[in-house]
Amino acid sequence: QVQLVESGGGLVQTGGSLRLSCAASGRTFSSYSMGWFRQAPGKERDFVAAITWTDGSLIHANSVKGRFTISRDNAKDTVYLQMNSLKPDDTAIYYCAAKSGRAVVVASLYDYWGQGTQVTVVS
Repeated sequence: QVQLVESGGGLVQTGGSLRLSCAASGRTFSSYSMGWFRQAPGKERDFVAAITWTDGSLIHANSVKGRFTISRDNAKDTVYLQMNSLKPDDTAIYYCAAKSGRAVVVASLYDYWGQGTQVTVVS
């Protein structure tokens, strides 16, 4: 079992930045690939970014490329999502997730989920 707890969400103006954190506990964190997803009201849960545990390879959704960056610190059992140049369309609940094997963009393939953290971007 892996327990995930997100933090770092909040209210920010357009163009601002936030850094989300996801702290993991339970089984060996470094053995899991980690992903960030987001869900806006009335919409599907969308992929944002992911990192594979074996080689650190990254995937970022086209909508966030150049603005968001996923990273991880295995010593701290934490994965981060640095979000810059935020837009109102980025408003959503952000979830982190964990899975064995390589990181993928499909939410249903992740085994463990955090409770989410709200990000609100106002103009």
